[in-house]
Formats: sequence, structure tokens, C-alpha cells
Amino acid sequence: MRVIHSMYRACNTSSPLATYTTGNDSIKITTKGHHFFFCGVPGHCQAGQKVDINVLRLPETAPASAPSRSTLSPPPVPSVSVPVSSPSNALTLKASKGNFAKLGLAITVLQFLYQVSH
Repeated sequence: MRVIHSMYRACNTSSPLATYTTGNDSIKITTKGHHFFFCGVPGHCQAGQKVDINVLRLPETAPASAPSRSTLSPPPVPSVSVPVSSPSNALTLKASKGNFAKLGLAITVLQFLYQVSH
């Protein structure tokens, strides 16, 4: 689900901006700024399956005759903000799974952004 910041912070699924349900959805981000997404399955957002994508600037449009792929430098790595659980004296299995879910979601988002830029 794509949501606004207040809904993201509260894991509120009541009125998302967009809902993606196929598991194979593509999302094109066309504006700079924060873009908030989380899993709409009950309990998943609270367990950490959410991501705040912050687009710092949009890539410039390609010239009419773009250089060949071999002459291009690698694209810059986009900025992705993944929330981290607060530290505690005892690391629970639940917290560990949440962190792995966040890492997996962040990697998926980075892969998506890389594919979109190519």
C-alpha cells in the first residue's frame, strides 16, 4: 500500500493512496520527496514491513542520441530510508525477523529502482 506519512507512522490501512495486490507490481516514482509504502496484511506493517523512499532528485532526461551503455558510468545509488528498531538489552526473535523483513524490502526497492533507471 502507498500511504501518507501519518498513515505510515501509525500503520493505518484505512484509506491508502494506492493498493498493490499481485505481488508482481511495478511502481514508477516520478516526483522527488518521501514516498511511503507498507504491507497491508494485518500485523506485517507493525512487524516492520514498511519503507520510506526518499527521492533526493530526479535523473535528467536522456539526450536524443544517448551514449552507448559501455561509455556510461554506473548510476548513483538512490537514498532509501529504512526504519530501525530501537535498541534493547534483549534481542527477541520477533525483532530479528522484523529487521530481516526490512532488509529484504529495502533490497527489493533498490532492485526495482535500479531496473527503472535502466
